[in-house]
Amino acid sequence: MIINAGEPRRLGVPAPEARLRFETEQRKTGGGPGRRLLVVDGEPAFELSSWCGTCPFLFRRLETARQKLSLESVEETLTGALTDPDDGGVSDAFGSLLPEGEYLPVLLRVEPRLVVPGQEGDYFSGEQVATWGLDQFWGLPEYPHTPYYRTFETAVDASAHLYEFVVPMVPPTWNTRKRVEEYVGLMGRATVPTAVAVSTLDVCEPASGLPTDHYRHWGLTHFLLDGHHKLEAAATTGRPVQLLSLLALGEGLAGSEDCAQVPALRAQRHSVRPTGV
Repeated sequence: MIINAGEPRRLGVPAPEARLRFETEQRKTGGGPGRRLLVVDGEPAFELSSWCGTCPFLFRRLETARQKLSLESVEETLTGALTDPDDGGVSDAFGSLLPEGEYLPVLLRVEPRLVVPGQEGDYFSGEQVATWGLDQFWGLPEYPHTPYYRTFETAVDASAHLYEFVVPMVPPTWNTRKRVEEYVGLMGRATVPTAVAVSTLDVCEPASGLPTDHYRHWGLTHFLLDGHHKLEAAATTGRPVQLLSLLALGEGLAGSEDCAQVPALRAQRHSVRPTGV
């Protein structure tokens, strides 16, 4: 469910001052771009989908992903629901953590489902394998090295499907149990708290000629800045939580026209794409 979407706006600080930024490594041999990375406090936190365009969609937590990015200044505002992405100055506050650029603020309501890689509901060993097959070197599915939340999916068109993920900066096992229980209690009294994420859209399509279920995968990934305890509480109780997504335009593997479709796609009904169609 989409609650409200703003217009693209300029947020952020100069990249060297940003606590979170997107970077591309340079290959040590052969030249050209290397891994796409999400970097937090100067340390690589996640490896992202490859620039190649035909490689599988990916977010992979790295060993140096250890930091959350909550802000005490807006903590009370986020205890409840927002009605607009700009309520309480939340977008501007979290913009101070991000590299300067264009962002599309989208306010969503989600019902998160916690997924453990390799277990039931895992995108990487399910829908992705049906399209790309197993990794040709390892003979295994891609492995994100983190539990994550699945929240929504819907058809883009006859040859593309949108998959949405909420990715915690640190595993839910690192959450404080008392804090999770506090949110469980709040949600039991019909409170809908708000989490905040910086988001990317990657459109990935396998090379032609492979004996696979061929279609484009739109991966909408929300990397949690604030709300780790809220998401776990919502997944535990089966209750909704709000998510303020700051979609970073130009940082994913998608054009501006694709990113502009995100609010309309999130307003559609949830629909699962059967594999092999």
